[in-house]
Amino acid sequence: MLQAKNIEKIFHDGIRDDLHVLNDVNFSLDHAETSAIIGSSGSGKTTLLNILGGLDKPTSGQVLLNDVDVHKLSEKKRCTVRNEHFGFIYQFHHLLPEFTALENVAMPLLIKGEKVERAKQCAEKVLDDVGLSKRLHHKPSELSGGERQRAAIARALIHQPDCILADEPTGNLDRKNAEAAIDLIINLNHEYNTSLVIVTHDLKIAERMESVYTLEDGVLKKLKS
Repeated sequence: MLQAKNIEKIFHDGIRDDLHVLNDVNFSLDHAETSAIIGSSGSGKTTLLNILGGLDKPTSGQVLLNDVDVHKLSEKKRCTVRNEHFGFIYQFHHLLPEFTALENVAMPLLIKGEKVERAKQCAEKVLDDVGLSKRLHHKPSELSGGERQRAAIARALIHQPDCILADEPTGNLDRKNAEAAIDLIINLNHEYNTSLVIVTHDLKIAERMESVYTLEDGVLKKLKS
């Protein structure tokens, strides 16, 4: 479903030597498969995730989503692919502070052009799925840290994407809330039949994924399949 072929990423700043962040990276993900990418801080995990999701371009190589090379598309079409096929979860929730949980979660559908009432109905359903049915009209400042992250998970799932890309989604949570968030992500991954790629430094989280990769010095190696 998602495949990276010979990905290279080099940063040029014109002052120091070129920085090779990713070196000949190959990665594949089947439909509904869960996968973890582990590595130390600064190893290039987030860069790789952004390239997989079409948020950043590789210096060379291909990213194929259902056999379509994402990075050969125009910026407009790439934005459409991101909005229709990917859901993103980050360490920080990135909820818009002036909007309620319901409005934040409905946003991806509104961006796609869905009617307001339909978008809100879908948002109510997925917020119920993450246990926030009684917090629909609360703004982020009125939610706990765990609740904000659950709302962010709901936002990533509302359009039923092919793949969820999660970048340290529990990094800002305590252990109890982190475990609850991962349980939720895995359960909803199965319920919504999506694929999942999670970037994490937490080995306990990585062990719960079907495949595990390690990224070190720009080189990606498969540890578990």
